[in-house]
Amino acid sequence: MHNAQPWRFRYARGSRTFRLYADFERAMPHSDPDARALHLGCGAALFNLRVAIAHVGCHPYVTLLPAPDDASLLATVRLTDPVDDDLGLTLLHPMIDQRHTSRYPFAETELPDNLRTALSDAAWREGATLTFPSSWHLRWIEELAEEAEARNLTDRGSEEDLAHWTRIGIAEADTATDGVPDYAFGPRKHGGRAPMRDFSGGRPTADFGATPFETDPHLALLSTDGDRPRDWLTAGQAMERVLLVATLDGLATSFSTQALEWPDLRWPLRDPSSGTGHVQMMLRIGYGPKGPRAPRRPVREVLVTED
Repeated sequence: MHNAQPWRFRYARGSRTFRLYADFERAMPHSDPDARALHLGCGAALFNLRVAIAHVGCHPYVTLLPAPDDASLLATVRLTDPVDDDLGLTLLHPMIDQRHTSRYPFAETELPDNLRTALSDAAWREGATLTFPSSWHLRWIEELAEEAEARNLTDRGSEEDLAHWTRIGIAEADTATDGVPDYAFGPRKHGGRAPMRDFSGGRPTADFGATPFETDPHLALLSTDGDRPRDWLTAGQAMERVLLVATLDGLATSFSTQALEWPDLRWPLRDPSSGTGHVQMMLRIGYGPKGPRAPRRPVREVLVTED
């Protein structure tokens, strides 16, 4: 969320094992009080690590939450001999560098059924469910997102979280290693139903203009059966797999987290036909520009190697 990059890795050469830690100093106390989104972000980083390990010819053997007495230790990943299933991970490796969040309008082009199936299958492989709402359910979640965005614009806590993780002005944006720089805000929405966040928070920023967004956006809900830290890590891995598969298939993507930041709005996002599951992320998917590269923290800040 907001490109906070809330993860730390330690690699032990002797046991050939990575340990993934949550960096709770990068949490958002108001927008993410339970650290659910923080776990999703760490789950996405964990999936990228799995892809990278498969790329170098090893199998990533993952254990989630291996230390019940240490909430910051989210996973261990031991390098073992490769297995056949690793090929699917290896194919996604080039997409890690190419995937960027796009806050630009997408084309009013329908997603082919085979692509929807491929994205849903990507989530299923990681233990999550991806659905594409339609008809009145789609309109309902669009309204929930709009309500959440309106709340965030007038909520002091949301305003403080946003101000802390956005980088405005050339001097700050061009040297940032985290957060959302103003060159990645995208244009202001002037019409359309796509749920977009105003990252300026009402502050003066470079003018990227205003433009209509999609009238019928393609939104997807990523859900899990449970709603605890293990489920959040599962959802984060599923989310990243979906995003990389979408990038491989030539699609652009962005996130819509506003409604997920308000408990009373998050709950009614779920599938009304089943009444079960916990929505962990709303994705916007379509054909459009890939978006600019976001800044990343130096490796030395997120990775420690030990014997």
